[in-house]
Amino acid sequence: MPFDRAHLPDPTTYFENQGLILKGPRSAKWKTTTCNFHGGSDSLRVNVASGAWVCMSCGEKGGDVLAYKMKVDGKEFVDAAKALGCWVDDGRPPVATKPTPLSPRQALSVMAFESTLAAVAAGNVANGVTLTDADRLRLMVAANRINRLVEAFA
Repeated sequence: MPFDRAHLPDPTTYFENQGLILKGPRSAKWKTTTCNFHGGSDSLRVNVASGAWVCMSCGEKGGDVLAYKMKVDGKEFVDAAKALGCWVDDGRPPVATKPTPLSPRQALSVMAFESTLAAVAAGNVANGVTLTDADRLRLMVAANRINRLVEAFA
């Protein structure tokens, strides 16, 4: 069941259905509206041709309405695509995938945290700081979590 970009909704219609009022000249490619991510008024810019969007205040951005749907609803790619009607059944049976303990987004968050911890420990060792037993134990926990995520998503 592949993603079909041609089935994405019209950007203007989609954003207006989200309760956003797009402001700007009728011929303008970029319109201005309220940012739902930080609550700022008139800071979100929306490209009515491509659906790309960027907040000039908080920095949230995406390339199309699918990216907006994923961000605003906290959905993964496939779930957001299905909700927008652009995940098309092609008649082929779904490919069986190995279940993972976390969503890809959650796994990246854990990976970022644990790798930062490892980098800080490496920096401390490089600067002559001796790690305590508790620090070494925590570093081993971080390495184990990273290895388990690699195994789960490989």
